[in-house]
Amino acid sequence: MKLIINGAEKEMPDQANTVSLLLQHLDIAHKKVVIERNGNILKSGQHGEELVQDGDRLEIVHFVGGG
Repeated sequence: MKLIINGAEKEMPDQANTVSLLLQHLDIAHKKVVIERNGNILKSGQHGEELVQDGDRLEIVHFVGGG
């Protein structure tokens, strides 16, 4: 399936059909992230239930610490 992730079109496997599975595929499931899908911010506790579909636009922001 084709997704727009942070402004770039990416081809993702059909098996990555939930937000949680997509984060695992992108190897960022262990990070604290905020996700916007098609203009709506998703609650982190529902990533396993939120379906991802062909053509979805996702913005994924993860937090970086520093000092």
